[in-house]
Amino acid sequence: MSAIHGDYDMGHTVAGWSGVGIALTGFAGAGAALCAAWVPGIWIGLGVTALGGLVSWALHLAGWGKPSGVRPRDERDWRMKDPMTGHADCLGCRLAGRRVRTAAHGPAVPGPAAHHLSPAAS
Repeated sequence: MSAIHGDYDMGHTVAGWSGVGIALTGFAGAGAALCAAWVPGIWIGLGVTALGGLVSWALHLAGWGKPSGVRPRDERDWRMKDPMTGHADCLGCRLAGRRVRTAAHGPAVPGPAAHHLSPAAS
C-alpha cells in the first residue's frame, strides 16, 4: 500500500487518529440526528465534532502529535512521542504559547530599534 503514495510522511499519529475518530463519530451522530429530525442531537453531534479537534490539539501538546513538515523515516512510527519542548514552526504549539527552546538568543529588540534604546546612544 505504501507504493501508492511513495516515500511520503502521511502524519499518522495518536493525536491525529484520535481526533479524526471522535470528529467522525460526532459528524455521523449529527447526520443521524438530522435524518431523525432530532434538533438537540444535531447540536450534540456538532459539539462532539468540535471536541475531536480539541482532543487532537491536547494530545499534540502532550507530545503525541507530529511537528510541521516531513519527519525522518525513523520518526514516522505512530507511537513516536515527541518531547514536551514544542515543535518549530507549529501552529498548534504557537497557539498554546509553547516555543522551541534554543541556546542562542538574539537581542530583545532586533534591528535599528535596539540602537535607539541603548544608553550609549543618548
